[in-house]
Amino acid sequence: MSTEIIVLIAIAAIVLFGVAIYNRLVTARNGYKNAFAQIDVQLTRRHDLIPNLVETAKGYMAHERETLEAVITARNSAVSGLNNAKGDPSNPEAMKKLGQAEQGLSGALGRLFALSESYPDLKANQNMMQLSEELTTTENKVAFARQAFNDGVLAYNNTREQFPNNLIAGWFSFTSAAMLEIEDEAKREVPNVSFGAS
Repeated sequence: MSTEIIVLIAIAAIVLFGVAIYNRLVTARNGYKNAFAQIDVQLTRRHDLIPNLVETAKGYMAHERETLEAVITARNSAVSGLNNAKGDPSNPEAMKKLGQAEQGLSGALGRLFALSESYPDLKANQNMMQLSEELTTTENKVAFARQAFNDGVLAYNNTREQFPNNLIAGWFSFTSAAMLEIEDEAKREVPNVSFGAS
């Protein structure tokens, strides 16, 4: 074999290796983008349920206008955050803002539900009970979709950062992706435990 053929074979092997890495990066990126599409579906459903929930509560909680308006404001902020994140699910700033908006919405909904405890007729309302159940189910689906998205982001970032993948990623502008963090303040609180004297 001549030296030229050996060099051509080596170049072809390097090119094929580079193509394989590029394709692996594209597959990983498409994986987390698909997972974000599932978050989009579930958050959109959540956002669509909230106006009905507020309308149902309005009839019973006329004096709690501030709380109801806070829920609608938080919902609108979350919708805006979701729309911004849909444009580029790899944008760390968009993911951070979406997480903060969803956390704010969860807080506002928590206050609404806590306040609704003072209104027995509202708690017993069939429409309110159904909307609350649907919202709870959707919250669970959001949590699963977010976990799948974050797993996809982790797999993509790991693939992107490994050598020699990081060289190909740098050449073709495969930027790091950010996870979606939605903190539930209630889960972070330390439970208050007291032991009574016997």
